[in-house]
Amino acid sequence: MSDDHDKEHDSRRERVRAWLSQARFVAEEFYSARYRGAIARAKRDEDDLFMLLVFSEMMGVPNPAAYYTLELQPLLLERFHEWHRRMGMERSPLEHFRCC
Repeated sequence: MSDDHDKEHDSRRERVRAWLSQARFVAEEFYSARYRGAIARAKRDEDDLFMLLVFSEMMGVPNPAAYYTLELQPLLLERFHEWHRRMGMERSPLEHFRCC
């Protein structure tokens, strides 16, 4: 009898945990929904600054972290075209790399 009671108690506990988890998710979504655009803009601005840091040496801007960012350039080349267009540069600012 005690074993059945324990199983029922555990089942109830799991249902409550699942409901609380779902309620937490809904509350977080409700709270963050109005900030989602601002968060996305801030992330894009941060990514743009990082992209400038990675490619600055190639554009003639001294970069004290060039040694550490050099290995990131191949990974970011796919996004380079989108970045330089967003920064207002019609053509690629890199002489030896034409993406347009």
